Amino acid sequence: MWSIVGLAFGAVLGLSGYFGGFAAFTLVLLFGAAGFLAGRAYDGEINLADMFSRR
Repeated sequence: MWSIVGLAFGAVLGLSGYFGGFAAFTLVLLFGAAGFLAGRAYDGEINLADMFSRR
């Protein structure tokens, strides 16, 4: 559930900067992906520390 909420939150943040053409599309895409990842991390489905740690 929180994954969907995170995705919706990211999309709303991106849509607030809508009036910009391709830049707005990119902004919506980035905020949507960030919100989706944050929601998945909150659910415990992924561990962001493992994704961004150097081995």
